[in-house]
Amino acid sequence: MKKGILVLGLGVLLLASCKKEYTCTCIDSSFVSTTETHKGKDATDACSDASTVIPLKACTPQ
Repeated sequence: MKKGILVLGLGVLLLASCKKEYTCTCIDSSFVSTTETHKGKDATDACSDASTVIPLKACTPQ
């Protein structure tokens, strides 16, 4: 019984921590456009996180 509860709890925890992947169109300081996939709770957050990795890059949801 305890093993079942532990496995169920672990499964719920793993599913809750998964983030969806979103596609972002990014333009760097040289005006080169690339498409990247990032994880986040929504598309705006995912693309904002992509922009902060390299400060001279702007990413928007696709």
